[in-house]
Amino acid sequence: MAKYNVIVVGASGAVGQEILKILEEREFPVGNLKLCATTRSAGKELFFRKMPYIVEVTTPDSFNNMDIAFFAGGAASREFGPAAVERGSVVIDNSSNFRMDPAVPLVVPEVNPEDVKWHQGIIANPNCSTIQMVVALKPIHDAAKIKRVVVSTYQAVSGAGREGIEELAEQNSRIIKGEEISNRVFPYQIAFNLIPHIDVFMDMDYTKEEWKMVNETQKILHDDSIAITATTIRVPVYRSHSESINIETERKVTAAEARRLFEEFTGIVVIDDPSEIKYPMPLYASDRDEVFIGRIREDNSIPNGLNIWVVADQIRKGAATNAVQIAEKVVQYGCLIRK
Repeated sequence: MAKYNVIVVGASGAVGQEILKILEEREFPVGNLKLCATTRSAGKELFFRKMPYIVEVTTPDSFNNMDIAFFAGGAASREFGPAAVERGSVVIDNSSNFRMDPAVPLVVPEVNPEDVKWHQGIIANPNCSTIQMVVALKPIHDAAKIKRVVVSTYQAVSGAGREGIEELAEQNSRIIKGEEISNRVFPYQIAFNLIPHIDVFMDMDYTKEEWKMVNETQKILHDDSIAITATTIRVPVYRSHSESINIETERKVTAAEARRLFEEFTGIVVIDDPSEIKYPMPLYASDRDEVFIGRIREDNSIPNGLNIWVVADQIRKGAATNAVQIAEKVVQYGCLIRK
């Protein structure tokens, strides 16, 4: 079996370490491996397949002889992505830097894998909330064409990185002890609270996170006619995002048909049994790669509507796993840049 030289930029962060874990779990054929980050993380020791690797400072020459470059997020891909492509690497970028660039494919492998084939060196990984939503929308859109989507998200603190997890844990502990708390990561106390605001406010007082879900979904599904409106909410859950999604279609899709479509679709697990009080929750999705769907029911207020509840691990399927799946498609389709 052919092997591929892989570099992970941002390897010491939560998503970078998860990429390493998933490369190992999925037995991706890694040849030479290089781990890079900022000067702050350089020198750290990480393990891959029980072998130690030292994190290096990222430079343009870090990408020499590398086939696939994973960027775990942040500004690094804007700074080093073009240099990686010039040196023959396929860049798989987890940041928002290139997602809406018309020359860059935005890919969820269960939904639009063929888009990998037209990359020009960079492939973008979508926003975590968008990924799980489009996996849920795809089988319905193929069957009955979606006209409109109304989505509310309930996003875990780990979506804000390790600092978000630490802030929730610290606030929980201090509140239980009756001590004063402070907030640095989130604009308000997150423990025992929720915050209806993720990222900066933009046009029409929607946040950047909300506009990502609109624009990215239309790009991934290749359909600008789908009307989408989103409200994104930070909740005091450590891991895995949840979404309440209302879908309006051109023709009626019954709850039974929707359930069948979901059950037949790759990457979806249906947990939907009200009589037994069974439905997806973050506890079930954490450390899993599937998108979990339940509470499947017809919208009582319109003729062709559905309501569904969708949960997924945003660090795995919403970031690292999706990135590794993109790399698998690059290899499968022979889309490497060989120089």
